[in-house]
Amino acid sequence: MLTITITSFSFLNGSYPTDESGNGGGFVFDCRALPNPGRLDDFKSLSGKDAPVVQFLDSSAEVSHFLEAVYLLVDQSVKKYQERDFSNLMISFGCTGGQHRSVYAAEKLSGFLKQNFDVNIRLFHLNQENWRKFA
Repeated sequence: MLTITITSFSFLNGSYPTDESGNGGGFVFDCRALPNPGRLDDFKSLSGKDAPVVQFLDSSAEVSHFLEAVYLLVDQSVKKYQERDFSNLMISFGCTGGQHRSVYAAEKLSGFLKQNFDVNIRLFHLNQENWRKFA
């Protein structure tokens, strides 16, 4: 069965995800062009898993278009990986602090994959220790 590792990370901290499967990585999506809830005082101490941030990002057409493109690319790869009996796929999302946009996108992709594929999903947020630091 295909295992998909989804990771959120901070470009600012340089904590790039490493591919432990030995396959040399996969997709890396840059979320920094999306609206940044971290610039708003109400959201600074929250993460992309918290309802107010999720609602803020869900309401953005830019974010919806971004996720649609991600889903399209990943959907195609997952189908081919399963067809070819590959065992691992790595997908990473980066943003400035690794707290809002990348976390949100990683969570959304995880939900999309669970809903559409029979795969194992490993979900990691690399910068949780810094989430409250910027508040």
